[in-house]
Amino acid sequence: MRVRAVVVLLSLAACASASVVPAAARPAARAASGGTTFSHVVVDGGKDVVLGLTTRRTVTIGWTAEDPDGVAASWAYLWHGPDTDDADGILPLYPPAGRCAAASADRTTVTCEVSFVVDPARDLRHDNLAGTWKVLASAQDEGDDWTETDVAGTTRLQRLAKVTVNASPEPVKKGRTLTVTGGLTRADWERGGYGGYQGQSVRLQFRKKGSSAYTTLKTVRSGSRGVLRTTTVARTDGYFRFLFPGTATTGPATAAGDFVDVR
Repeated sequence: MRVRAVVVLLSLAACASASVVPAAARPAARAASGGTTFSHVVVDGGKDVVLGLTTRRTVTIGWTAEDPDGVAASWAYLWHGPDTDDADGILPLYPPAGRCAAASADRTTVTCEVSFVVDPARDLRHDNLAGTWKVLASAQDEGDDWTETDVAGTTRLQRLAKVTVNASPEPVKKGRTLTVTGGLTRADWERGGYGGYQGQSVRLQFRKKGSSAYTTLKTVRSGSRGVLRTTTVARTDGYFRFLFPGTATTGPATAAGDFVDVR
């Protein structure tokens, strides 16, 4: 479904009161029609947006709009789906006008930002909404002409993951075999809980007592219901943990280190 930003003409004087959004290295996105171009489109500083089940998250979109006739107002929002006519997700549902500040003396260039709250329990009710979302940017120039670019930028909305670890026996004699177990789960937006994440590569890491750095010992694959299980040799006192690097739809997760006393 096409969502058109509410037509509210903002004066550039009002826009100038907003803070300027830092620029990022992105090429300008040219619209299929109209005279405005959009560039420096950044969502949450370029970081993935990772969401659990109930914790609300404020998301900020920043962009630059340029028009030789001057930019009167500009909007941006996130959408998910094959195209804007068949979008299965819009964030926010009712896009407000961006807060814009003049970046040129003639006010043909403005830098804008808009912030909104994402509530996963309300806005993300289907797991297939995890992954890449596009940024639609639009603007109204001083001559009342409109420009709209469906994909001015992209970001990823990901499901929150959790990973646990337990190494045993504790204590253990040097040279003996340690069994390291745990579990990898991720937020299930549809069911409102956490479910096992099967078939994923997870790193077993070790940090020697007195050291601050972890090293990877091996990579294991999560089994049924996200179960993790492997073995290693006990050599010295230290901490074992599992690290999941994340996927396109699921954020990374790291377990707190489990200390093993080697005697």
